[in-house]
Amino acid sequence: MSRFDLPLEELRSYRPDLPAPDDFDAFWDGTLREARASAIDASFTPVDLPLPGVEVLDATFAGFCGHPVKGWLILPAGGGEPLPTVVKYIGYNGGRGLPHEHLLWAAAGFACFVMDTRGQGSGGSVGDTPDPVGSTPAQPGQMTRGIGDRHGYYYRRVFTDAVRAVEAARSHPRVDASRVAVAGGSQGGGITLAVAGLVPDLAAVAVDVPFLCHFQRAVSLTDRDPYREVARYLRAHRDHTDQVFRTLSYFDGVHFAARATAPALFSVGLEDQTCPPSTVFAAFNAYRGTDKSIEVYPFNDHEGGGPFQSLRQLHWLPSRFAPTTGTETGRTR
Repeated sequence: MSRFDLPLEELRSYRPDLPAPDDFDAFWDGTLREARASAIDASFTPVDLPLPGVEVLDATFAGFCGHPVKGWLILPAGGGEPLPTVVKYIGYNGGRGLPHEHLLWAAAGFACFVMDTRGQGSGGSVGDTPDPVGSTPAQPGQMTRGIGDRHGYYYRRVFTDAVRAVEAARSHPRVDASRVAVAGGSQGGGITLAVAGLVPDLAAVAVDVPFLCHFQRAVSLTDRDPYREVARYLRAHRDHTDQVFRTLSYFDGVHFAARATAPALFSVGLEDQTCPPSTVFAAFNAYRGTDKSIEVYPFNDHEGGGPFQSLRQLHWLPSRFAPTTGTETGRTR
């Protein structure tokens, strides 16, 4: 493996001409308004596990179109005051998994809400949330499900679920609703960026090697899935190229980043052939907030910083959970 994308000095200033659709904000305002017509209906059922240091709750909440979405709420044991909370999103084809896979933030003294990803969860960590919406013809995987129309595209449902996951977490009495961060890697990083652009009052955003950014460049640059799913779809549907990228423009992390202002910590691997570095830097450089930084791992592929990045986040996040000073943390929606 070696570096294949732009040199680092060019990546740091890489800002592609990538205008958002004129109705981008209206599309998402309408989508979330429709979702919020259903009560969040969050439930939390205690789970008996041999983990004396934490309390685990099996969560269910109403996501897109009121569909039930699963999650875990993991709390440090012992009760007490409401806690700063990290809402965590999962990588491609992973599900919420098992609770002991998500103990880092509870060990640091925070609550952690882990969102299951609808229709995924059989490619590593297991999932428990079906996607009841059907699809037009698509490549195997999730990337091209409903890709002919932004209203029926798969990630419209996932991003809406993700916003509702923040609302579900905030509904629990052990969660400090004023101190909620979002975090994820790969697909989870792309979901994190979407939520950062759609939720106005987050405390912090941790985005690792994000997927779902700068689609047209990614699809043309890498031979790896999941982006390659789009290329294979277009190989068959030769006359759908313009419509496919039109749909994807409503789900591009670059556009969400341009609307996000919470403090943000990104990471990138310069040998990442799954989520090419230029696509990550396109989102990072577009990020509207000024309190932002990116950790660069020169010799790493899609694993990025791994445990080193987790340690970096453990040092970075507590100061972002400090009481606010009146500075802007998001846009009103």
